[in-house]
Amino acid sequence: MTITKKLLTSAVASALMAGAAQAEISNNTVKIGYLADMSGTYRDLAGPNGLKALEMAIADFGGKVNGAKIEVVSADDRNSPDTSSSTVRRWVENEDVDMVAGLVASSVSIAVSKILEENDRLGIVSGSAASSITNEHCTPNHIHYVYDTYPLANGTASAVVKEGGKSWYVLTADYAFGHALESDVRRVVEANGGEIVGAVRHPFPTQDFSSFILQAQASGADVVGLANAGADTTNSITTASEFGVTQAGQTLAALLLFLTDVHALGAETAQGIQLTTGWYWDMNGEAREWSDRFMKETGVRPTMVHAGIYSSTLHYLNAVAAAGSDNAQTVRQRMMDTPINDMFAKNGKIREDGRMVHDMYLAEVKTPAESTSEWDLYKILRTIPADEAYRPLSESKCKLVSK
Repeated sequence: MTITKKLLTSAVASALMAGAAQAEISNNTVKIGYLADMSGTYRDLAGPNGLKALEMAIADFGGKVNGAKIEVVSADDRNSPDTSSSTVRRWVENEDVDMVAGLVASSVSIAVSKILEENDRLGIVSGSAASSITNEHCTPNHIHYVYDTYPLANGTASAVVKEGGKSWYVLTADYAFGHALESDVRRVVEANGGEIVGAVRHPFPTQDFSSFILQAQASGADVVGLANAGADTTNSITTASEFGVTQAGQTLAALLLFLTDVHALGAETAQGIQLTTGWYWDMNGEAREWSDRFMKETGVRPTMVHAGIYSSTLHYLNAVAAAGSDNAQTVRQRMMDTPINDMFAKNGKIREDGRMVHDMYLAEVKTPAESTSEWDLYKILRTIPADEAYRPLSESKCKLVSK
């Protein structure tokens, strides 16, 4: 056979393979739904800028998968499981959405995952924290990507107890995320020789934290732990500052604090607070390069959720391309089989329970004197290796885990 004939034969074979792969993508379209809090308590940590991160990933991927176009729809979840369930049911049953991204409030993610399982579509949870999402609430149709309450407790609560904060009073958002975080904090505090002397649950969301902070002060606990997030956390910290909680000798432990929260509070108010994060925009050159691009698009530095949405979207699209299919189980398996090495995580991997495990980081908010610019807010104290950060599979209640 001549070289020309060999090249022609190879080209025909490649074209046929590409055609076959394309044919397995339904309607010649990969459709992604972005669902997040676009206007409420969690707007800043994900919200519209999370949609921008997703769009950046699609653009960087090239806008098509094996010749099939990529479409995006989006909606405000209003932090309502009922609203979100209705939206996602419409998306998958009437609009042929293949994958749902974003997913912030844990109650929303748990409700939506049931709809996805019923319809065999895929969800990638980037904003939610409850570790139960890949424990008792696991399904074969969703992946939990960025962080959860287990490493938040392992990182922040463990560090604070070891520094002498033995007695804790916990202020908890009264829904799935807050309950999971309080439970994980209790586990870590007690395992390290401390105790939970009291706890109070506040409605989600809450504007006035005065009565809750007064109860925490009256408890006499060494540490006031904040098991909430977003605007609830910043309002808690602001109220605690007004009431002189730290000035009176109690330690304030923000168990889930985002970069946007610290920026809103300012280094003067937030300085010295220790927190656990899955990523930081200035942690290395690769993170800084992507963050510079993100800031040009949005005017702000990205949170770990924004970075996770970008990373998980690219990982998903690469899996669709490699599998030549948008079938949820085929793509999920390809994502599990492929390590994650990008600007978000190194040697990350998706386990059988759907948990993406990667290194986490214990950070401390810089003092105004240490901060050199508006968004120069964290110093990384230590790395928490992936195998230490997340719940071991041996302790899992997930139905997908082989015992």
